[in-house]
Amino acid sequence: LWAPTAENVQLALYGDNGYDFDCEAKEVYTMSKGINGTWIVEINGDFNGQFYNYLININGKISEVVDPYAKAVGVNGNRGMVIDLNTTNPEGWEKDTKPELKSATDSIIYEAHVRDLSIDETSGISNEYKGKFKALTIWDSCIPGTTVKTVVNHIKDMGFTHIHLLPAFDFGSIDENKLEQPQFNWGYDPKNYNVPEGSYSTDPYNPITRILEFRQMVQGFHKNGIRVVLDMVYNHMMSTENMDKIVPGYYFRTDYLGRYSNGSGCGNELCTERPMVRKFILDSCSHWIKDYHVDGLRFDLMELMDIKTTKEIVRKTSRIDKNFLIYGEPWKGGDSPVKNGTYKGSQKKENFSVFNDTFRDAIRGD
Repeated sequence: LWAPTAENVQLALYGDNGYDFDCEAKEVYTMSKGINGTWIVEINGDFNGQFYNYLININGKISEVVDPYAKAVGVNGNRGMVIDLNTTNPEGWEKDTKPELKSATDSIIYEAHVRDLSIDETSGISNEYKGKFKALTIWDSCIPGTTVKTVVNHIKDMGFTHIHLLPAFDFGSIDENKLEQPQFNWGYDPKNYNVPEGSYSTDPYNPITRILEFRQMVQGFHKNGIRVVLDMVYNHMMSTENMDKIVPGYYFRTDYLGRYSNGSGCGNELCTERPMVRKFILDSCSHWIKDYHVDGLRFDLMELMDIKTTKEIVRKTSRIDKNFLIYGEPWKGGDSPVKNGTYKGSQKKENFSVFNDTFRDAIRGD
């Protein structure tokens, strides 16, 4: 863990308990100082499937935090889980390949919300899968009693080359303990960037389920000739609490009085120009590309991401696939101290794209 201002850090293991957040840790290991502000502990054994958090002591106050790099989490994302991602591969995952795309400019993109696509009673999707990643693995759905195609069956029939999924990482506004109650959010409130959203899985209590079902969804799209774009929200988080407990005052921009700046309109904004924030974003993007085989990234409020970070993402993804899509909103949602964001015009000759409001408004007749 990178926590340069901590006095000491401990690793707390909770066994297979990923839901009882009042229980005490089964084992606690003291971590040692590494280089450049890192804390390290090496323990021997098979810990696959065990839940963990970190205990950080800063100025005598001990705080429990979720690992920002966690690749698996328990219900509501309040505890990380140790996992070997190779054990969660769906059948044939190693042979999954990107659909052919001769040029990025050939892309025809369908923007969709995972839950909305299948939640309607006329979707033709079983109640078990409605609103879930699994619904997007069904390729023969029709309105019940008809031959009218629905969900991804309809999307494929219309000839789209890409599906752009609104935020599908773990977001904080849906209580995964109460999925029997009606809940809805667009998902622009990040909690754990590197884990699929639990409410979109058939079992949010099992960390492997959301990983497996997300991969099955991507695999299904690829088999049917459709690439997958993820909507990523690296401009703000639902809460500053977890990151601020790890390194107080580092991850989020502030004004001259030390108050959170609000260029996102959501109460905070990530300070992407700081080296370890930029590294985290780059590592997160690489994780989704490598471990989930996604074919594009769309960035929310892209002007709040400094241009150096954006260019580095483009550079890394272009090495993987010359037709990998990078695009986003070249604006911010309020006043921000960011000096060199990814604004409209900064995309020229840089192999990424931005939304054009002028063109959109012209089409609408505004």
